[in-house]
Amino acid sequence: MFKNVFGSGFLVRTAHVILTWVITLILFLHDTELKKQEETGQLVQPVLFVLLVLVSVLLYFAVSLMDPGFIVSEDSDLQFTLGLMEEQQDMIPPTTKSLRQRRCGHCLLQQPMRSKHCQTCQHCVRRYDHHCPWIENCVGERNHRWFVLYLAVQLLVLLWGLHIAWTGFSYASNWQLWLRTNGVLLGVAVLLGLLSLIVLLLLGSHLYLVSLNTTTWEFMSRHRISYLKHCGADENPFDRGTFHNLWGFFFEWGTVVWEQVYFREGSDQV
Repeated sequence: MFKNVFGSGFLVRTAHVILTWVITLILFLHDTELKKQEETGQLVQPVLFVLLVLVSVLLYFAVSLMDPGFIVSEDSDLQFTLGLMEEQQDMIPPTTKSLRQRRCGHCLLQQPMRSKHCQTCQHCVRRYDHHCPWIENCVGERNHRWFVLYLAVQLLVLLWGLHIAWTGFSYASNWQLWLRTNGVLLGVAVLLGLLSLIVLLLLGSHLYLVSLNTTTWEFMSRHRISYLKHCGADENPFDRGTFHNLWGFFFEWGTVVWEQVYFREGSDQV
């Protein structure tokens, strides 16, 4: 399910697309290696660069408009928590991990484990990570892997664009003349450098958290989260090891009943 492209976040998405293609146009208009290759008929790199930019824009729209895992009704997989789990809860001492379901105080729906209500989107989101103002959407169970893939492609575009901008600087006899000649390209290079650093930090932090099978929300607020605040500082009931965490995140599809994972991991303590 995708949101309306003209709905919430339309201005942010429009600004992102315009900025992306304006920068791409500047790189082609200035005396960079892209322009030189285009003029000499060497079209492989220019075409690949444009295609990569296009892929990054398409991925941006995908993660921005995609349903991140909104909970819109009492999901069928909650039968585990409302039925079978009642018997399991009787086995668990009050001081150990609690599996009791919460009902959202805003949308009045049962919240599966690892979900959270987003005040901006006005929905509860499965495996909630964070609300991203850049894409004007939540990052959750259904679009998190696509968000990470988008960051990777965007980083590649930014670094390639930075390299292209660097090749376009021309020599001048003094700084004033150099700035007049290369001012626009310098502004583009500075912007690309800053964005590259931001995206690199975002991508690195998300890959790190994914390798631990934890979310940004859980990492930042575990002391306030009911199913984590009783765990030890280094204890993560969802961690299955780095390889399995990464494999499950990128290659396993479908909804995960995290209550089952949580109970299995904590069963030795019961």
